[in-house]
Amino acid sequence: MALSPINQRRWRNFRKNRRAFWSLIIFTVLFGLSLLAEFIANDKPILVQYRGEFYTPIINFYPETAFGGDFKTEAVYGDPEVQCLIATGGLDLCFDDPEGYIEDAKDGIIEGEEIEKGWALWPIIPYSFETPVDRPGAAPLPPDSQNWLGTDDTKRDVVARVIYGFRLSIFFTLIVTTLASIIGIIAGAIQGYFGGWVDLIFQRVIEIWGATPSLYIIIILFAILGRSFWLLVFLTVLFGWTALVGVVRAEFLRARNLEYVRAAKALGVSNRVIMFRHMLPNAMVATVTMLPFIVTGTISTLAGLDFLGFGLPSSAPSLGELTLQAKQNLQAPWLGFTAFFTFAIMLSLLVFIFEGVRDAFDPRKTFS
Repeated sequence: MALSPINQRRWRNFRKNRRAFWSLIIFTVLFGLSLLAEFIANDKPILVQYRGEFYTPIINFYPETAFGGDFKTEAVYGDPEVQCLIATGGLDLCFDDPEGYIEDAKDGIIEGEEIEKGWALWPIIPYSFETPVDRPGAAPLPPDSQNWLGTDDTKRDVVARVIYGFRLSIFFTLIVTTLASIIGIIAGAIQGYFGGWVDLIFQRVIEIWGATPSLYIIIILFAILGRSFWLLVFLTVLFGWTALVGVVRAEFLRARNLEYVRAAKALGVSNRVIMFRHMLPNAMVATVTMLPFIVTGTISTLAGLDFLGFGLPSSAPSLGELTLQAKQNLQAPWLGFTAFFTFAIMLSLLVFIFEGVRDAFDPRKTFS
């Protein structure tokens, strides 16, 4: 669908802001890679060829018996016996010396007999965010060729956890920011447009709601209901929707008595159309100006709750939990550096992008 002339102008203005434009490109690439996290960091092969047939373990469930094993539970693809079964086409000798027969299978002949070779295509990082790393030594382990950013204090690969944690943080932020913004814009628009008793009552409700100790309520509810992603989203939106109410209300209070609004009322245009088709676009500059603070605040809230142990479930890949591990393991500086640079890069890119969006929506901003 073609953009309207005004949106085309906004896009041109955004592209002229090189810092914002390149931040958008870099963020899009990073977020796109995180969406493919299962194909980049996983303890399951992307594709397996076994006895002439192809299998996709990342997408589908396959028991060990599908590859000539003994168990009907899901195959543990990192197990040398399973790897040997795949490589040799299900040879029973794999249970005696799996690693030796994996080497022999490369020639296609074992003990003088030709075998039907198989293979497995692995991700670049052969670990998921919760896969324990089989390396000698006490955790956390330092970076090496096997674990590029080392491991955490439970021997999980840090790179894998950063990739999955980045995706989870962005998804959480997008959902919370979208829902909170919609609620806040609607509430602020109603307050500013109607004014009077509606505005007065709304303001008192917001003052009371804003004084509620949200952190304590989240901790209490998590203790009662248990930690979950969607419960945290609900609670964050519940206490975060008031962020945009003030700026939207001020813009609507300013615009409600302008000539074009009074003319629309005189022509019988409905309040809903006046509010959201005519007045809201003029309030978008102030709204977009606040979005970077909401986005960064949401990410910081998630990281802070995870750092305190009251955020996402312990099994989830959490950047806040990585920060907590860095605090508890000062002898492992790679954890602290990884957490710092991950947050710094993510927050900087988002702030630069929204600054460019703000300037693109600002009708007073001119570009040469």
